[in-house]
Amino acid sequence: MFRLIKITFKALILVLAFAGFNAIGGQKYTDAIVSNIDSFINAHNMSTIEKIGNFSNINEEFEIDRSVNLMGYKAVIAEHKASNQKLVILDTGKKPLLTSEDIQGNGIEEKLKNLSEKFKYQGVKVQSVNVVSRGKINMYDQEVPYAKFEAKVSKLPVSDISGMIASVKTSDGAEKLALSLNEKKKYSQLITSEFYKEVKEK
Repeated sequence: MFRLIKITFKALILVLAFAGFNAIGGQKYTDAIVSNIDSFINAHNMSTIEKIGNFSNINEEFEIDRSVNLMGYKAVIAEHKASNQKLVILDTGKKPLLTSEDIQGNGIEEKLKNLSEKFKYQGVKVQSVNVVSRGKINMYDQEVPYAKFEAKVSKLPVSDISGMIASVKTSDGAEKLALSLNEKKKYSQLITSEFYKEVKEK
């Protein structure tokens, strides 16, 4: 009984302290703390983006959505606002997941399938991957080979997707993996090229 009274008393003190804090203008301090936390998160987000590349010339039809950590790798995710096409740059450091040579060589479908296994999320599974064309794309002021592919995936609203994958080594010796994806009937290589040609060295 005494313990219950003690707990209730402590809770009452906390409520009164908070009410008093707000009464003397404390709410603005609470707002300032929340604002500072948001600023810190945004600054950290921008810091990670800047480490991957310079995105300052990207056209306004693209939105740099966020920086994330995928399986220990830093990544930047962008979106083409009109088509919802996703564009990703993954910084794989000096241990590349795929190189330009892999992308140009034979067996790329199997390597793409193995790569998708590493990053499968919440049961989403790639059932088949077919490379439909190859070419060159400009990014980080280099012309690098890409492979355009079509794939079937499970447990997503859309089962047929199209995309492109490319890999480039930047001046710091790190390998950057570029990926662009959309629903098969909406995928645009033009959108992909438009975005990546403006990605520069940091």
